[in-house]
Amino acid sequence: MDTFDNFSKYKIFLSVAENSSISKSANQLFISQPAISIAIKKLEDNLNTTLFIRKSKGVELTESGRILYDSVKKAFNILSDTENSLRFPESTGQLRIASSNVLCKYFLIPYLKAFIYSYPNTDVSITCTSSAGACAMLNECSIDLALAAKPENIGDANYYSLGKIEYIFVCTPSYFVRLNCRNDEIFEYGNIMLLNKDNISRRHINAYYARNNIYPSHILEANEMDVLIEFAKMGIGISCVVKQFVMSELTSGILTEIKLSNPILPREIGFLYNRLKPFNENIRKFINTGINSLDDVTGCI
Repeated sequence: MDTFDNFSKYKIFLSVAENSSISKSANQLFISQPAISIAIKKLEDNLNTTLFIRKSKGVELTESGRILYDSVKKAFNILSDTENSLRFPESTGQLRIASSNVLCKYFLIPYLKAFIYSYPNTDVSITCTSSAGACAMLNECSIDLALAAKPENIGDANYYSLGKIEYIFVCTPSYFVRLNCRNDEIFEYGNIMLLNKDNISRRHINAYYARNNIYPSHILEANEMDVLIEFAKMGIGISCVVKQFVMSELTSGILTEIKLSNPILPREIGFLYNRLKPFNENIRKFINTGINSLDDVTGCI
């Protein structure tokens, strides 16, 4: 296949993969269903592999198809970004950012406020997802910048550290008095409130439990850390939260920190951007304008 023929077939492949349907892709691309089927078959023959499993309600990517999809998606996103940078060299452009909800509230918003004030004509798009989701979007080049806990393997990304966040256990002073136990006994007698098991922060806490042979007797789970903070303030249990997010409550005495003999290891967070993409100057502007905006949040990092 020549280059143009390849491009056309990969565009069809991408559409079918994202729609999980040949008929939907036919409507999207204004191509007949037989033409799409032929294009996919030729692509499979050329690559000597099966890309889709045909099912009664559509199609599903095979393992080979998923591998190809990741590469094709990334390539098309890079191509689109390059075209835009060449077509509109003087444009203030756009900045696409993904972040977890909690990092968005406490870390991203101060950066965003400073950036928009300095560069009001730049289009900014924010996607709230998990840290893992943000890194996945960065890997497929569908965003410019991810705010996340530092992954073990940053792959094709460059990393700009914002520092470390500290996990602590907090409750109201009155709840701890009622509990009437030593600090390290809270897991036996207290109502321990944690993020859901599929959350990356929860996995970090579970690893801490495993290392220290801790087995909480009573657990309450929630989707958001803000909910855990509110539950702790209500006096119904002990929440595991990021210390930087409850500094005002600790200072005012609404909440108290329960210090443990073996504290939880801190986690590093920061911005990641894909070095394989054409560099978006707005990334540099965004990070530089926001450096001084985090003083209130990171004073104890």
